[in-house]
Amino acid sequence: MASAFDTASASAPGKAPAFEYAPAPESRSVVDIAPSYGLFIDGEFTEAAGGKVFKTVSPSTEEVLSEVAQAGEEDVDRAVAAARRAFGKWSALPGAERAKYLFRIARIIQERSRELAVLETLDNGKPIKETRDADLPLVAAHFFYYAGWADKLDHAGYGRDPRPLGVAGQVIPWNFPLLMLAWKIAPALAAGNTVVLKPAETTPLSALFFADICRQAGLPKGVVNILPGYGDAGAALVAHEGVDKVAFTGSTAVGKAIARQVAGTRKKVTLELGGKGANIVFDDAPIDQAVEGIVTGIFFNQGQVCCAGSRLLVQESIQDELLDALKRRLTTMRLGDPLDKNTDIGAINSAEQLARITALADTGEAEGAERWSPECELPSAGYWFAPTLFTGVTQAHTIARDEIFGPVLSVLSFRTPDEAVAKANNSQYGLSAGIWTEKGSRILAVANKLRAGVVWANTFNKFDPTSPFGGYKESGFGREGGRHGLEAYLDV
Repeated sequence: MASAFDTASASAPGKAPAFEYAPAPESRSVVDIAPSYGLFIDGEFTEAAGGKVFKTVSPSTEEVLSEVAQAGEEDVDRAVAAARRAFGKWSALPGAERAKYLFRIARIIQERSRELAVLETLDNGKPIKETRDADLPLVAAHFFYYAGWADKLDHAGYGRDPRPLGVAGQVIPWNFPLLMLAWKIAPALAAGNTVVLKPAETTPLSALFFADICRQAGLPKGVVNILPGYGDAGAALVAHEGVDKVAFTGSTAVGKAIARQVAGTRKKVTLELGGKGANIVFDDAPIDQAVEGIVTGIFFNQGQVCCAGSRLLVQESIQDELLDALKRRLTTMRLGDPLDKNTDIGAINSAEQLARITALADTGEAEGAERWSPECELPSAGYWFAPTLFTGVTQAHTIARDEIFGPVLSVLSFRTPDEAVAKANNSQYGLSAGIWTEKGSRILAVANKLRAGVVWANTFNKFDPTSPFGGYKESGFGREGGRHGLEAYLDV
């Protein structure tokens, strides 16, 4: 694997040396990060009631980016009260008027997309080409999409005059901070709800910048409130009696705790949790195309994706050919500075997450799976993990069962379509899957048997605001995105 400034490839004897990559860094000057940020409650930035703060660092350098107010229970009370006060007027607005605010927010996101992409890369660690070309366009698209629904709720298929639920308490993860915010806030506002959102403690900055966008768009005070903090703030928000709807994206363990906490209450809940997606490659699949899909499936965002294709199921007759091609492809990928536009693999989000990935990969080796990574020099500062393949994996291996949430791929084989389906479904999760074959009939037949909320055919990790997303089993319940995403925020 090439590091940030290595030669692209070795030259053959007697030939001119291969060209060298020059760094192509995106400028940090396009984003102005303040030394400190407060909570965003009732349209204003304010200190935490307890006076606590925490630091957010850049995963690629361990540099402190800013100091952020840490929300506690009293701050949750204030934010929910502000959202409750704002709900009456916001929900009473005609849908077309709410749509104007959402359209405004979407346009401002587009106008500030370069700034927000750099910010997200600094705070999260993912490559700039992902935040710039995937995250930010999708963020704006979700607000545009749900703006279009705001005055058409009567025609969404949920009966005449569906009503908003009230105050939505939303807790989002660190892997797609701004995109998960858009998935939550856009449908909630379109349906007439108000929001209290808690971003992840390792990536609070883009949510706070979004708070500024809300002010820039003239959104009425209290409609959106942002509470950076730790798990105690999220737990207080979920448990708060003034919250009518809970939306959570994150780990299965926390999702189970939330489900237990809200059981028996009037609160409506959606949970989007972990995954262990199967990426199934049949013997008639175009190898090069499948390799690109495998790379996208597991190494996009360093594998820190709930729907990552972390289990590769390859038909036995093409296993050697496919793995040879995959290994060649991995040697061309570039790990390094996430702000460099050439970078394919950025930093792991936190020291805690890096420790988890490392421990699970070590367990894979200890249990007898064969580990392989391309030659790769990791930067001396920051949190880094080389892309890793495990072969000789069985369904009994921990790495085939547990969500690693990192750039680690477990390779299993199969002989028949029925065996592929059985192995793919042999998981406590059911969030995503991929199928690679040239036969349309096989795609339809296999997809229909897979217990996964999203099945991609001859592609992977493709998202669209019009398409619902969610899982089965321990991957959660409810859907986000599309018309289905409105139902979670309406009394139907």
